[in-house]
Amino acid sequence: MSTHLRSSRLGWLLAVAATAALLLATALANPVSAHGSVVDPASRNYGCWQRWGSDFQNPRMATEDPMCWQAWQANPNAMWNWNGLFREGVAGNHQAAIPNGQLCSAGRTEGGRYNALDTVGAWKAAPVSSSFRVRLHDQASHGADYIRVYVTKQGFDALTEPLGWDDLELVGQIGNTPASQWKPETSGVSIEIPANAPGRTGRHVVYTIWQASHLDQSYYLCSDVDFSGGPTTPPPTTPPPTTPPPTTPPPTTPPPTTPPPAGACTATYRVTGQWGGGFQGEVTVTAGGGAVKGWSVNWTYADGQQVTSAWNATVTTSGTRVVARNAAHNGSLSPGASTTFGFLGSWSGANSTPVPTCTTVV
Repeated sequence: MSTHLRSSRLGWLLAVAATAALLLATALANPVSAHGSVVDPASRNYGCWQRWGSDFQNPRMATEDPMCWQAWQANPNAMWNWNGLFREGVAGNHQAAIPNGQLCSAGRTEGGRYNALDTVGAWKAAPVSSSFRVRLHDQASHGADYIRVYVTKQGFDALTEPLGWDDLELVGQIGNTPASQWKPETSGVSIEIPANAPGRTGRHVVYTIWQASHLDQSYYLCSDVDFSGGPTTPPPTTPPPTTPPPTTPPPTTPPPTTPPPAGACTATYRVTGQWGGGFQGEVTVTAGGGAVKGWSVNWTYADGQQVTSAWNATVTTSGTRVVARNAAHNGSLSPGASTTFGFLGSWSGANSTPVPTCTTVV
């Protein structure tokens, strides 16, 4: 090898190393961006960082993960700062602040750092079922005023169409949840938001709006999914370290040997996560042999538990009695179909499992 070639190769290697060091130093020196993102199904820039952050100069990315490749080429800091995709001062008027076609970059926020996330194409898509969960990791433990999960409507072509507000349907949400009610993590906290998007097939975009509680700070996060795959029911939440999982979790209610009669419904209750003083639960409502136009579920707590917030249902409490009624989008069920609503609660001393009763609403 000639001296000139050796010198050129050495210069290239030094340039690559310097670039990587500079990007890493920029990320570490910018703690203000240490907030959070959707990590499952991964937001576009979190997924690119997760898959390629330790190997972002590898040319294989161009053929194996071309959408991430164009994003890394456009602005590597969009991936290093996967936890800083937000806007401030929106005051809840999200559609006015974020133009159509710019939803994934939060309206080209942060001086255009995240613009490449709006690029239309074959982003890596996570397999999901129609009932799934969105897990949001909050590194700075801000908590949430609310979190809303949307999915593109059936017929939207994620490979050719820019994302607009009229392409989205609300499929899950939670209200005010302080960080103390989230699951503790090694760094920060996390929470799962159940979502139900029936009738979807193929590629879609999951769009999550996280309104953080510490300021008027709104996060706008695009995740790519494929409804052709995934389990038929969402996987159980791993309990936090404070409560070790049982070796053989008992069923919350025994499965019926025969389906419920036409026009009836059943409900099953389970705790999906628990920590000191708080827990997250969900109830699955299943229609019987006939269609259901609406439903109501009630149960009575025996150990002083309280529901503090809920999503996908309207929940009211009176003493120890809890009544949950369907939301507008999930009251109508075809025979044998199911829907799920979730809630956060508080407990002390014990957190026993009540037996819910389901009734249909005419």
